[in-house]
Amino acid sequence: WGSIRQHFEVQNAARDQAIAQARTLTRLCANTIRAIHRHEWQEAEAQLQGTRQAAEQIRALLADHPSLYHAGYTQDALKEFAEAHLVYALVQGSALPDPEALQVPPSTYIGGLAEAATELRRHILDLLRLDAQADAERLLDAMDAVYSLLITMDFPEAITDGLRRRTDAVRGVLERTRGDLTLSLRQQRLERALHAVAGRLAGLEPTSDENPG
Repeated sequence: WGSIRQHFEVQNAARDQAIAQARTLTRLCANTIRAIHRHEWQEAEAQLQGTRQAAEQIRALLADHPSLYHAGYTQDALKEFAEAHLVYALVQGSALPDPEALQVPPSTYIGGLAEAATELRRHILDLLRLDAQADAERLLDAMDAVYSLLITMDFPEAITDGLRRRTDAVRGVLERTRGDLTLSLRQQRLERALHAVAGRLAGLEPTSDENPG
């Protein structure tokens, strides 16, 4: 009985440490995404480095405890880890790191990719406020590409860990964002047309010499 008790004590200690480390990783990921939205690239890169270290600590801590590694709280934190790195790559327009590069399970990676796509909405809306429509269009195309990939993952939910629900969320966010971008582009074209008309009308105004005396 003593060995059984010792086994549970070791498991419980590892679990407590894993939960604490998962919270740390989640916080670092949130800080990373916040820095990305603020265009604070050096801060984002520093936070990303911190997420790599925290994720590695989780993997090392749970190397002998696979049941804890695959537990929900651990994989949720690793999903946030994947999301942070994928958001950074999508916004920067760089190649996406794959599951092997991030050392996360495929189901966790694809969940992080879905959430990264929805996170792009906030960045796109910020770009529209800055009149950076070209960058906003690029990110909308990236969101669309992610959605097109997700809908091909037609596997049981037990395998993909709730991917269908996340895919539906991406579709909804994509449609709303496309509508916002379309409205912004139409408004921009209208403003340019009005400005051009105003310029032409200004050119037709008589000068003081042309006014009848």
